[in-house]
Amino acid sequence: MTDPVLSIRNLNIDYIGAETDFHAVRNVSFEIAQGELFGLAGESGCGKSTIAFAVSRLHRPPALIRKGSQILVGGRDVLALDEDELRRFRWSEVAMVFQSAMNSLNPVLTIETQFYDVLRTHRGMSRAAARERAAELLELVDISPDRLFSYPHQCSGGMRQRIVIAICLALDPRLLIMDEPTTALDVVVQREILQRIDVLRRRLGFSVLFITHDLSLMVQVSDRIGIMLEGELVEVDDARTIYRSPRHDYTRRLWASMPKLHGARIGQEQRP
Repeated sequence: MTDPVLSIRNLNIDYIGAETDFHAVRNVSFEIAQGELFGLAGESGCGKSTIAFAVSRLHRPPALIRKGSQILVGGRDVLALDEDELRRFRWSEVAMVFQSAMNSLNPVLTIETQFYDVLRTHRGMSRAAARERAAELLELVDISPDRLFSYPHQCSGGMRQRIVIAICLALDPRLLIMDEPTTALDVVVQREILQRIDVLRRRLGFSVLFITHDLSLMVQVSDRIGIMLEGELVEVDDARTIYRSPRHDYTRRLWASMPKLHGARIGQEQRP
């Protein structure tokens, strides 16, 4: 892969305990190319979100990234950045849509103020310039600029989710990390949001690390998929191969756990 946007090599992350350490991520390595949507799937607790937090250095004790780990974004060593460099790096190079993102907006501030906070802090924009930029970003995610003057509770769950995505795109990041971005949304809104992300990715050229435990959803939107099991990356391949001919037994069992639209119901007796 030529000049990947994200390169992770031998990533090891532990949570330090009083008596024993918990090995949350063990020797994980993968890359994401320019403009690629890379899916990271696995059951809850397998280490997906731990990896996502590591890319932006958002971990706090007792989490510890072990020596020998390497995280490069655009060739830049993330683990070597000091606090000032990290502050400039976050949002500008890598932005993250957190789990339950639709509930992460400040409930007592208007949408416009929340855009302004990001643009003033990182780009020094005036209020008027930030408002103009925010209106452009809302239109990118199919929301009327009139919503700038709304409070979060005045927007639907799907709208709040798209607003968070628009804020994450405010500084034109190289990489957008989406950690369970469609949690608690109905399937129609899920599809709308993911289709919009795909359109924006192709138009703006950013890469996406898409994290979920829903393999059936991931295979519809991803270029390549990595499968996590108990802190290890056990399989990486293109989405079509993961769907049609997975190599690892755990990946096959993940597929088997998905409800089927056809065939006998669970518990239904098989007739001869």
